[in-house]
Amino acid sequence: MSTIQNKRILAIDFGRGLSVIAMILVHTLWIHASQEIQENTFLGHFIHFVGRGTPIFLITMGISFMISSKQTLASGLLRGLMILGVAYLMNFFKFIFPILIGLMPVSFIEAYGWTAPVSLENYTYLLLTGDILQLAGVSLIIISLIRAYIKNKYIYLIIALIIAAVSREFTEIQTGIYILDYIAQLLWSTGYWVYFPVFPWISFIILGMFFGKWYVEKNRDQDMMFKKMALFGFIFMIVGAVLVFTNEPYHFNDFFHLGPGGVIYLAGWNFVALWLIHLLLKYTNPNKIYQSFYYCSTHVTSLYVLQWVIICWGMAIFGFQSQNELNTLLLMILFLVVTFVVHYASIKIIDTLRKNKKHAVKTKADKSILAKS
Repeated sequence: MSTIQNKRILAIDFGRGLSVIAMILVHTLWIHASQEIQENTFLGHFIHFVGRGTPIFLITMGISFMISSKQTLASGLLRGLMILGVAYLMNFFKFIFPILIGLMPVSFIEAYGWTAPVSLENYTYLLLTGDILQLAGVSLIIISLIRAYIKNKYIYLIIALIIAAVSREFTEIQTGIYILDYIAQLLWSTGYWVYFPVFPWISFIILGMFFGKWYVEKNRDQDMMFKKMALFGFIFMIVGAVLVFTNEPYHFNDFFHLGPGGVIYLAGWNFVALWLIHLLLKYTNPNKIYQSFYYCSTHVTSLYVLQWVIICWGMAIFGFQSQNELNTLLLMILFLVVTFVVHYASIKIIDTLRKNKKHAVKTKADKSILAKS
């Protein structure tokens, strides 16, 4: 069975949708499970392992970027700026708003080493916290420039590997000027103000561009692309594992701030995972579960924002990092259900309002025509 449907690569949609589900589970663990549950239980270890599939989201982003019908530099730059705007708006609603209306538990504030009432400096810190959407926004601007001026796919591969190799050498850049230092944090952070610094995480996106370009050049042959991805995946896993084994603190660090070995190792695992997803979809029939992943892929940005807001607002009811293993598991299910119910209902309401507006405009136009006749 082909994984092409309406010219889409369903394995890419499946992988991206799966990453959305994984993020909800991971974020629930971080916000609601106690440190003991996160660090010393099967659930904690398993969900953290699932979280290492984050590069799938970025790799598929790079592939989609190369096969998109919108190939202009302006459209890419505009999209990047829009994503950045959404990223900071999300921070406002997940952090600032619940604090302002008194929903955020004191334990969350104290975890930062702060005391209530929260100061303007504290609010600024929370608003500017770097998440994967900041990474996506800045990266879109950079890769739009790369796509516009570089046409050779192997140069994409070289750029990705160079970025992975040298990024950790720039992590100490600071100027003493707040705005410039924040930009440096977005680009090369080693701390938790920015969880996904652009360098080296953009490497995953550019690696996706490499395969996306290859796919287009080979007349959109999916089997070819995923076979090549599997080959690179096994090679990357071996090379990355050797590097991580030689110096794990440097090459893997804390997962969020990877060295070259960590980037190569995780890229390898996720390449192989995408190849396996391609095989799964190729030899199985479509079903409701697959459709749910495609839905997540189609609405990836809005779902990402919504789940973060719901999980953070949930602290008003369930507290911050206070739940046991069973309660954490139940909360994962609850937040999955609430996120999808709210999202689906919102789409239906918006669609209804649009249809009503179009109907009202058409009715008005018809009356105008009748009045003139």
